[in-house]
Amino acid sequence: MNATEVFIGIDVSKDTLDVAVRPTAEEMTFANTEDGVAVMTDFIQPFSARLIVLEATGGWEMAAASALAAKGLPVVIVNPRHVRDFAKSTGLLAKTDKLDARIIARFAESVKPEVRPLKDEESQRLEALLVRRRQLLQMLTAEKNRLSLASHWTKKNIQAHIRWLDKELEKVNRELQNLIQKSPLWREKDEILQSVKGVGFTTSVTLLSDLPELGTLNRKKIAALVGVAPLNRDSGKYRGKRAIWGGRANVRTALYMAARIAIRFNPVIRVFAERLKKAGKPYKVVVTASMRKLLTILNTMVKNRTRWQPA
Repeated sequence: MNATEVFIGIDVSKDTLDVAVRPTAEEMTFANTEDGVAVMTDFIQPFSARLIVLEATGGWEMAAASALAAKGLPVVIVNPRHVRDFAKSTGLLAKTDKLDARIIARFAESVKPEVRPLKDEESQRLEALLVRRRQLLQMLTAEKNRLSLASHWTKKNIQAHIRWLDKELEKVNRELQNLIQKSPLWREKDEILQSVKGVGFTTSVTLLSDLPELGTLNRKKIAALVGVAPLNRDSGKYRGKRAIWGGRANVRTALYMAARIAIRFNPVIRVFAERLKKAGKPYKVVVTASMRKLLTILNTMVKNRTRWQPA
């Protein structure tokens, strides 16, 4: 590391932004408001930092990250689990906002996560609508489960809420479809993805929102990014079971549902799955391998901008 290189960690909460600078050890706390973010940006900019790292905190980090990116600063939003694992590996187990900012700065200095462009406004809107869709589906499932056990005093109220949720879900689905149709790039990708048997609207929009790297990485990297690549668990002579781990949970959930349908109706995935079954592979292994196979196919199709070609 050059003596002049500076790394900055920012711990984000709903109300505050704690900033730690390495190697100067400067620390400042700012309000997580529009004015506070502006003051924080003015404080950080003169450092000409090599890297500025924030943890993903459910959206509270976006205003700060967007403001820093707008100034052309190298900002990265990382998975909080990666930072906590790093902290544990270095023996830093105590936790306060200021300590967290120092740990994030140290993580930035040691790991140097890759800087990737932040999502633009339309991409953030797509993501927000997709998150709202998941919330509505969760509420619908919960209310329908309650309805089966509801007393006659509460049944009408639950039924009314289910009708309202159904209407809201329809509205969000229309907004998602309209947003995709307005973008030539998204529209083309959506048509490519949905041309594959097993891939429907939900899987397609999830991939568009949560896996923008689709079509830009090779099959091994995209599988590892999603979390469908089997990881070794070996030590000495011990050979443990390979298992998938980490990655992007929302994408894996969508691929899981798509793979189960593809195993039944997609000729390529069906033949692939049957071969694994005949080899004695457990059902979970068959589905996971089918998820990876489907992802590889989709990745290649998006990369080459080609639709599904039935045999």
